[in-house]
Amino acid sequence: MALQPASGAQDLLPRDVGANRWICEQLAAVYNRWGYAEVMPPSLERLDTLEAGGAIESSQVLQVVADEPLGLRPEMTASIARAACTRLAAMPRPLRLHYRGTTFKAERIEDQGIRIAEDLQSGVELMGAPGLAGDSELLRLLLDAARGLPFSADQSPTLLIGHQGLLDLLLSGAPEALQLALRHVLCGLDRVSLKAMDLEQGLAQRYLAVMDLRGEPHTVLAQLEQMVGTSTLLHEISQLVNAVQRQAVEQGIRLQLDPTFHPDFALYDGLMVKLVCQGDHAPMAIASGGRYDRLVQRFTPGDDQATGVGFSFAVEGLRQLLQSRSALPGSDGEAVQLVAFSRGDQLQAALDRLQEIHSQGRRAELWPDPCPSQMDAEQIAAVRGGQLVWLG
Repeated sequence: MALQPASGAQDLLPRDVGANRWICEQLAAVYNRWGYAEVMPPSLERLDTLEAGGAIESSQVLQVVADEPLGLRPEMTASIARAACTRLAAMPRPLRLHYRGTTFKAERIEDQGIRIAEDLQSGVELMGAPGLAGDSELLRLLLDAARGLPFSADQSPTLLIGHQGLLDLLLSGAPEALQLALRHVLCGLDRVSLKAMDLEQGLAQRYLAVMDLRGEPHTVLAQLEQMVGTSTLLHEISQLVNAVQRQAVEQGIRLQLDPTFHPDFALYDGLMVKLVCQGDHAPMAIASGGRYDRLVQRFTPGDDQATGVGFSFAVEGLRQLLQSRSALPGSDGEAVQLVAFSRGDQLQAALDRLQEIHSQGRRAELWPDPCPSQMDAEQIAAVRGGQLVWLG
């Protein structure tokens, strides 16, 4: 019998479970204030839903043996978009939903086979709020949710902002046959492959400069305008930054615009965001999301106006980040009381006393065997970190 969990899975101990619950409840309270209602999509979905129209590779989905192609969700957005466009289709838009749940991502590691990455996510999806208004609400909500989390200044929380349209603008001057390859090269910051491409020297120098182009949003936007000229998209991104900049400064969160930023999944066709903090050894992404209009439109054929935008917090990573600084409460704030007794015929009375304590809203547990003395019972209570209720 195996004594260890599956590769990539983990046993959560009471302190971890309590911390996860605290994080999820803090986030859910913020979502509720913004008018988001909680939903709970299934862990199992049809494979074509989970692959989100090719945005998620089948190799990233942990597939399940069944009579039809099924898998465990590697993320939550596709499942919620499906539900929003089917069972919730009659609800008025904008439709605001939030969730918490476990995701399972399959990672194929060379010479090691499949590794399962299990994570707890908490996030929101906003359907039917197109353009700047929806994007601004999303970023304001993300910052508001982060406000209640005990980050420290040396963790340098940074909100990365990208947009699929920025690369479209930058690539419009390149030969059409090279644009797809150029997109991969730029997103991968692959300077060697870029230099090997058959590009006019001026374009090659431009794209080398793009690989280093990230930082304070308005500075980056000014440099992009020098490269591509005035653009409606650049103006909209500038407005978006203006909508959140003051709030970010107040919370000590740095904004960074990065034209080459791309997420793990190819879900997004507009705005893309990621909240990153400095961990003990490396930066950690604790929240990510973006706009996924095309995904919603796949679930609503013929409706070109259907839109969606959302984000999720990686609760496990967030817990580990905050626990490393002892910034999270434990699993319980109240010490448990230990009900102990000295004779076997007192068991019924001990159970009655236990339930009396419970009825007062306090935590208590039973020691199941008679104790020879009160001193022995006190020692047991001390080891278990509780207070003794003694029936002598």
